[in-house]
Amino acid sequence: MGTGTLTIGAFARACRLSPKALRLYDELGLLRPARVDPDTGYRHYAVEQLEQARLVAWLRRLGMPLARIREIRALDDPAAAAREIRAYWARVEAETAARRDLAAFLVDHLSDTARRDTAMLELRYCAHSDRGLVRPANQDTAYAGARLLAVADGFGTGGGPASSAAVEALKFLDTEEAPAGGVLDLLEDAVRGAGDAVRDVSDGTDETGTTLTALLWTGSRLALVHIGDSRAYLLRDGGLFRITHDHTVVQSLLDEGRLTPEEALSHPRPALLLKALSGGSHGTPDLRLHDAHPGDRYLLCSDGLSTVVPDDDIRALLGTAPAPDAAVHALVSAANGAGGPDNVSCVVADVVEAAP
Repeated sequence: MGTGTLTIGAFARACRLSPKALRLYDELGLLRPARVDPDTGYRHYAVEQLEQARLVAWLRRLGMPLARIREIRALDDPAAAAREIRAYWARVEAETAARRDLAAFLVDHLSDTARRDTAMLELRYCAHSDRGLVRPANQDTAYAGARLLAVADGFGTGGGPASSAAVEALKFLDTEEAPAGGVLDLLEDAVRGAGDAVRDVSDGTDETGTTLTALLWTGSRLALVHIGDSRAYLLRDGGLFRITHDHTVVQSLLDEGRLTPEEALSHPRPALLLKALSGGSHGTPDLRLHDAHPGDRYLLCSDGLSTVVPDDDIRALLGTAPAPDAAVHALVSAANGAGGPDNVSCVVADVVEAAP
């Protein structure tokens, strides 16, 4: 071993990184050893590498992904590296604030196991679907009724009939009293029928199909079914909460930490679906129940809205529109104002106390 080098164990203790972490960073090309013994494969590090290693350790303590650390390590200018760290931390603080709001919502949501009053509740609602400014035809379907709210976004050559068939297959739920107990089973069976309906109008392959996001009203709760990348949001007490999870390749890469939010914005195929109702296999939809509070406002939308209108703007438009119809048309106008690159469909429903 030459002068001025440290064994991996000594180097790990000096920079407060574990030997296991150092081996990983070597494999990833993030922090290469100064020398590797050709006989034993044992790693040796130069004393001059301690500063680099400590920077990596500090950035990992911030929770920074390895891909982002590699980018910062590649910068020759310390001032540029400082700007990147500052930008990263600003995003962390913004995301932490959003998670704090979501945690508060979840605590309230899970703690409220019984109604605090005996007021009867009902929905006030509006649905609208627009072709947008670029697409030659509208393959979306939007529906709102006293018990059923639904948005479907078709794709492929038969996308329009597929989205329409999926929503039509659910409409019987709008005319029947939904049982409070087995509502999720009822909704699951209905979506299975919607999948069969889509298969009947498609070409029998995964190339044609539709997303589906729907809410079924029981009188005190809303049962959610979701498959694909259409979305459902809840506006409660001024906070906007997304209550669906996109079934896309990009979202799965984000969940696994293999893609940063910035990288996701420039992904070449942001709408590549992992699940949908299609002519082939369509996967298992998400199903869950949501307690309703007077004053809640729900939004269902296709990705023609969510991909071009930021969540902050959606929250502002939902929060200021006096009624569901005004909210729906403001949201569609915002999507078209952002270029209208896709069909855009919105359903907005308010939970209100029923008139005596």
